[in-house]
Amino acid sequence: MLERTEGFNSMRISRRLVALAMIMAPLAAAPTLARAAESSLGTPSGHVTMKFKSLDIGVGHTWGTGKLVFQNHTYRFKIEGGSLAAVGYANISGQGEVYNLTKVKDFEGSYAAVNGDVTAGTGVGAVLLNNPAGVRIRLDTSSSGGRLAAAAQGMKITLRK
Repeated sequence: MLERTEGFNSMRISRRLVALAMIMAPLAAAPTLARAAESSLGTPSGHVTMKFKSLDIGVGHTWGTGKLVFQNHTYRFKIEGGSLAAVGYANISGQGEVYNLTKVKDFEGSYAAVNGDVTAGTGVGAVLLNNPAGVRIRLDTSSSGGRLAAAAQGMKITLRK
């Protein structure tokens, strides 16, 4: 009788792992898709580096800082944002290219992305962010911590004066 119970528990755990793997499998392609989208973005107009943290319990909060290099000037900015359908904590750093930027003031604003990531210890990813002014940021990321997200994400970028 004891063996039957142990077998039942391991079957339940196995089913949960299979279900989680099926849900997360499409997210593994996110970095490849973001890089593939790069070819259609055109010529970069700037470069960014960012460091931020994300704390999520269903609805999450993201905060951090970054630097934009645009037309031979460096601009510092802060990041505030959030995500839906995520749980965990992660330290994230990223760097990437900015597209469709003609005036530095257009860099500020709200950016949206639909992405997913899994961080267990360390992880890598890519994301494509868009704002209403038409500015796009393709960001390659590395993260540490423990986080699971399959979510719409938004962040507000504000230039520091």
